[in-house]
Order: sequence, then structure tokens, then C-alpha cells
Amino acid sequence: MLRSFVCLLLLAMAPFASLAEGGPASEELSASDRRAVRSVVEAQLKALAADNPEQAFSYASPSIRSRFHDAAVFMDMVRRSYPMLIRPVSTSFFLPEGSADVVSQSVQFRDREGNLWRAIYELQRQPDKSWRISGCAVVPDDESSTT
Repeated sequence: MLRSFVCLLLLAMAPFASLAEGGPASEELSASDRRAVRSVVEAQLKALAADNPEQAFSYASPSIRSRFHDAAVFMDMVRRSYPMLIRPVSTSFFLPEGSADVVSQSVQFRDREGNLWRAIYELQRQPDKSWRISGCAVVPDDESSTT
């Protein structure tokens, strides 16, 4: 199970490798974009906690929406693969990182059993300038992380 989380993490972080290697020139992430990115993740988490699959699915990027086809299938996947994201005891947001078009938002969660998790969301700017979640990888975390 841990191996699958690590694989998902590597897949989620792959788009950022080109940024670190001096990939395509892009604008720096603005303060309003940082707030908007966090707001999208918070809104999806709130929808998951309210057991509102349609609302949670509305924050997914077109590529995620086409992969899962509908909100019920998406919610079933979240329940099976990411149960720690549904009604965590606590959440702590890190500052988002990335460019004006692709952003990584890390969030630390404490589940109801007291375990710590780190979710790394990838968000992409859409043609209408909104942000949508295009991926999420979750790995176990520890107390040494700071937000």
C-alpha cells in the first residue's frame, strides 16, 4: 500500500520536474492565485465531508472528470483510495508552489485514528482562469513537518 502511495506521489510530482529544470518560462504564482488554489482544495474537502459527490467532483479538472465520468464513480474512488481525506480531525495547509499554470498544494491531515498524512494536490489553471484539481497523491507524514 505504501508503495502505491509513493508511486502516486512520483506521478503527481512529475510535471514539476520541468519547472525545477528551468522548463518553460512562466509567471510567478500571485497571492490571489495562492488563495484561489487553497480555496478550491478546501471546497472539495468540505464537499467530501458533506458527502456531496457532485460538488466534490465539480473541482476536478477536465482530465479527471473524463477519467471517472461521473460524481458517484469519483466519490467511490475517494472512499476506497483516500479515506483519510473524508472528515479528517485536522488539516494544515502549506504554501502552494508552482507557476501561473500548474500548482502543487500540500496539505497535512490527521485522520480519526490519529495518523498523519500528507496530500499533495496538483491543480491546473483552466482557460477561464479558474483552478481545478488534476491529481492528488497521499503519503504518510510525521510530526516534523511544518506548515
